[in-house]
Amino acid sequence: MADTTTTLFRVSLKKSVYRDIEVRNSATLYALAGAAVKAFGFDFDHAFGFYSETKGSIYDSKTKYELFADMEDEDFDLGKPDSAKPQSVRKNRVGTVFPSKGDKMIMLFDYGDNWNFLVEAIGKGEVVAGKRYPIRHASKGKAPEQYPSMDDN
Repeated sequence: MADTTTTLFRVSLKKSVYRDIEVRNSATLYALAGAAVKAFGFDFDHAFGFYSETKGSIYDSKTKYELFADMEDEDFDLGKPDSAKPQSVRKNRVGTVFPSKGDKMIMLFDYGDNWNFLVEAIGKGEVVAGKRYPIRHASKGKAPEQYPSMDDN
């Protein structure tokens, strides 16, 4: 049976700059990341991860989902206990990771430029027949440039 439920997310770079997007609960975290990044006009061209620690160091998060966990060469994990290893963004679903309104995580996009998006579930809904998901509902503030010009002129 197909999942007919959705989650409405507020994805923020700052309180004054956010996008509200609705995603099917059956979508993967990979799909959520792509929708979030595209909602800000960014290219979805870098590694990313979701982290449960929203204050302090995200690397201290008890729960982590990273694109690196989906790569075949997992040598970066050698010596880590299973509880410290990140989980897959391609295998984990939105509805499982964000089961309730108010659930939130930091999504770090581009480990070089460190774009930290706060991803918070702000509502739950039902799939509307004929609509294509993800759906962008609201937008506030101007998104920064992903690759600002280095030209000072």
